[in-house]
Amino acid sequence: MEQSVREYMKEKVLLGDGAMATYLYQQGIPVQICYEELNLTEPSVIETVHRDYLRAGAKMIETNTYGANRDRLKRYGLENKVVKMNREAVKIARQAAGKDAYVFGTIGSILAGRMMEYDPEEYLDLYEEQATALLYGGVDGILLETFLDVHELKLAVQAVRGLTDLPLFAQFSLLDVGQTRDAYPLSEAFLEVAEQVDGVGLNCRLGPVEILRCLEKTPIPAELQLSVFPNAGRLGIDDGHYKYKSHPDYFAKTAELLIKQGVNLIGGCCGTTPEHISEMRRVVEQYRPVKRINPKPVKVVEESPQPVIKLPKRSRPTVVEKVATQRTIICEFDTPRDLDVQDFLLGARRLHEAGIDAITMADNALATTRMSNLALGALLKTKWGIDPLLHVACRDRNLLGQQSHLMGLHALGIDQILVITGDPTRIGDLPGASSIYDVTSFELIRMVKQLNQGTSFSGKPLKQRAQFVVGTAFNPHVRKIEKAVERLEKKIEMGADFVMTQPIYDTAGIQLLYEATQHLSVPIFVGIMPLTSYRNALFLHNEVPGIKIADHVLAQMEQTTEPAAARRLGVEITKEVLDAAMETFLGIYLITPFSYWKMSLDLTSYIREQDRKQNVAHDFK
Repeated sequence: MEQSVREYMKEKVLLGDGAMATYLYQQGIPVQICYEELNLTEPSVIETVHRDYLRAGAKMIETNTYGANRDRLKRYGLENKVVKMNREAVKIARQAAGKDAYVFGTIGSILAGRMMEYDPEEYLDLYEEQATALLYGGVDGILLETFLDVHELKLAVQAVRGLTDLPLFAQFSLLDVGQTRDAYPLSEAFLEVAEQVDGVGLNCRLGPVEILRCLEKTPIPAELQLSVFPNAGRLGIDDGHYKYKSHPDYFAKTAELLIKQGVNLIGGCCGTTPEHISEMRRVVEQYRPVKRINPKPVKVVEESPQPVIKLPKRSRPTVVEKVATQRTIICEFDTPRDLDVQDFLLGARRLHEAGIDAITMADNALATTRMSNLALGALLKTKWGIDPLLHVACRDRNLLGQQSHLMGLHALGIDQILVITGDPTRIGDLPGASSIYDVTSFELIRMVKQLNQGTSFSGKPLKQRAQFVVGTAFNPHVRKIEKAVERLEKKIEMGADFVMTQPIYDTAGIQLLYEATQHLSVPIFVGIMPLTSYRNALFLHNEVPGIKIADHVLAQMEQTTEPAAARRLGVEITKEVLDAAMETFLGIYLITPFSYWKMSLDLTSYIREQDRKQNVAHDFK
């Protein structure tokens, strides 16, 4: 183009291109691959996309580099191709555009919707590396797009503006109309980057009308150009394929409304095609840039205070508060694998009456389908006032489901949880099910504590703070317990309030646990699970790593073949380990084997009786 970008935009509305990734998907290229790698492996495919948009009327095309940064490319083992990939992308776009269109280097958000925790200096380096390669390739400007958070976009602007005086546009992507993910009103978000950019705008996630609603309510500095690249409506799935609804005709109609809002750079994002751009061209050609008139400030009307909704409040201390001064027993009692809950409810009630401080329920332990622990936890709490302590596994829910689940627990007043990784589904009764694992147990602990600070997983402020007390699991049956404790210390740094251990079957193991963990700042609940039969003892001794059953115990269990008698013997043998645990720990974690709740009932009675006899001191760990 003979004119510079800035000169062109004084006289005309600049029409950009449409989507790259979703257009490639429509051409049959699978989503599992790295689309930016096509710059190196299939450059003709990318050039064809550029030419399709140029024929449709685009006067500005974007390089295929949205995710061509070191952090994202590392997922594909391509982190050493950053410079080459970006330079080749510019070369391909230049070959397609010739002198008929501008080429903007595209840089996308590195966070890309992930949690807002990162090293700013590292991100500056990543953005500078990508921008340097694009500038060396010879772009006419830089487009920063799809940023959810003000602070990250400011870093990207800082990195790019330090390298060039070329036109620079900075675009946010909004989760909610009119507000960034980190809770900036859009007008303030634009002001945060205004001094260093030529233009600000919006792209992705929202369609034309939602973007229009944002602009109608947002004052924008007069010296800034305004850009928008809306999605083709909301994403849907039709017959197993991803599709966007908005028709090209609709884009033409809304383009006129957007231009009248002062938009001077307009194109399309996800779901848009050359047909969308072609329809928009008919409108763009009719307009010169329109001077934007900002909306008048809205007068704030004080509203009468709304009635406070009282959520369920804790009537008794948490297990962490209790164990600071007195013997505290958590009992694990798994929910049924059937629809019949009568025995479970009976057992839970009897355990509660015997003196259990909290009943903990696994979250589909061993990846085996069981009744929802949330449902039964709510029943126990409302029906009998029993404190539930629910396991929350990383395996079964994505981040959307995890936050929704935790918000539901908060509403029910269930605030004690144990965060665990969860066994992979391939070992369970539905091996074809997917294991999610969006986050590790470390990350989920931190994110739960984020809810306690009044901030959602996405970083948005919440109107209330949660009050979760978060436990973490610990397996002492490892070759190097020091390494396991180091891992545990990191979980405590993330916010874990207490620890529940895997079952220990000998007094030496109790002593080892005490010596390894006595320096920790949070209480330990020692896992105790009675043997139920000789076969059960053999399995634990020979097949479960780290667990050893003493020879004399194996011999005793072998001599007892009648099932009920074997369980009684298992309880008696367990009392020796319990005695050792109670000498050094106030927290006991009884694990009910195979739903034999009467075994846990007997052990609970034993613990309470021993404490009464010995008048337990309160200077334990």
